[in-house]
Amino acid sequence: MAPRWVCLDVGETLIDETRVFATWADVLGVPRFTFAAVLGGVLARGGDYLEVFEALGVDDWRERHGQVQETFGGFQAADLYADSLTSMAALRADGYRLAVIANQPARRDAELRALGVRPDVMAMSEAMAVSKPDPAFFAQALRLMGDPRPSDVAYVGDRVDNDVIPSAAAGMRSVWLRRGPWGLLHRDPEGVAALEIRSLG
Repeated sequence: MAPRWVCLDVGETLIDETRVFATWADVLGVPRFTFAAVLGGVLARGGDYLEVFEALGVDDWRERHGQVQETFGGFQAADLYADSLTSMAALRADGYRLAVIANQPARRDAELRALGVRPDVMAMSEAMAVSKPDPAFFAQALRLMGDPRPSDVAYVGDRVDNDVIPSAAAGMRSVWLRRGPWGLLHRDPEGVAALEIRSLG
């Protein structure tokens, strides 16, 4: 029997990004509530999250990136959603193979492994030299999984634009995880997602 795969996103799927955005707010000297509210407004009107900096009048945010990363210090155990490791273990026990392939810096691979995230395949977009929603990202993800039939792969993520639509276009079963700001504010009017869930559990 051909192996069945569950491929997981990282941000707002395995990792709660609250601390990431709180760090940005602190480094920029913006109240956390203001940063979060403006980010939500940007996402609600369909904008890219990077537009939050323009909305806040911060032109030099790229120059602050190194300071943010140093202050953030990488993923920590407290950043993992409570259902992340238990759900991965349950899926493995049910016979699924697991992949974690996402838009993230390459260093997140080691950080996730240190937290106990140890799928069969793990790859970050920086190392892959391609990112979502580019169809090439999903084609490469399938190659990394050993070229299974796309219909034997469930791709789980919180964003309709980056996860649901492009994974479905690649022939995968798209699973929309409705948590985090994207998961709650995005819409799927065409019903592209094969499944909507509120938790990995």
